[in-house]
Amino acid sequence: IKAGKCVEKWKVLRDASAAMEQLRIQSNSLAVLDALLSFYPDNELHHDAQLVVFPSNIQLSLRAHGMPGSTLRRHLAVLVEAGLILRRDSANGKRYARKNDSGDVESAFGFDLSPLLARSEELAMLAQQVVAQRAELRRARENLTICRRDVRKLITAAMEEGAEGDWGAVEDMYVALVGRLPRNPTLPDVKELLEEMGTLKEKVINLLKRNDNSEFTSIN
Repeated sequence: IKAGKCVEKWKVLRDASAAMEQLRIQSNSLAVLDALLSFYPDNELHHDAQLVVFPSNIQLSLRAHGMPGSTLRRHLAVLVEAGLILRRDSANGKRYARKNDSGDVESAFGFDLSPLLARSEELAMLAQQVVAQRAELRRARENLTICRRDVRKLITAAMEEGAEGDWGAVEDMYVALVGRLPRNPTLPDVKELLEEMGTLKEKVINLLKRNDNSEFTSIN
């Protein structure tokens, strides 16, 4: 950790929350991390500060909304594995702080929050990437919705006006594409369906252009 480095602890938590999928942690792990940060007295994590917190499991469980002990231990292990905290164990495995004559903490045994400070830029970048990916997914879904609506209207108009062509087969293709959209689609899912729906739209427009019915010659 560079000298003079500091970061607002709740910002790091927000970044970790945004990047939870990339970090392979769950919401309960974030609840435990939130509880651990609440035991750190300052609002900012400083490079030269005592970054070890040493709550008992009972105290930690209370601040983690009454999380059972077994669940608490499991998510502490997840946070360690994810590289967000470190264990600083004493010889007897207990968590405590040793103070000097002036009352300042000389050494502490518990959970070290310094990885959050060390990785703060990385976590911020991961959070920004997540935000950008969500925005891209939202735009892709909007484009897919517009394309679906256009194809549906074109097919309906062609069938109602009796345009030449196997519109039943075209409609089956449309229904099959719509049916492939998952309940919670990823960006690759949406992009793939958008490309195929766009291809179907071009096919429908070409069929209408070749149709002798003059009502379809001015379709945009």
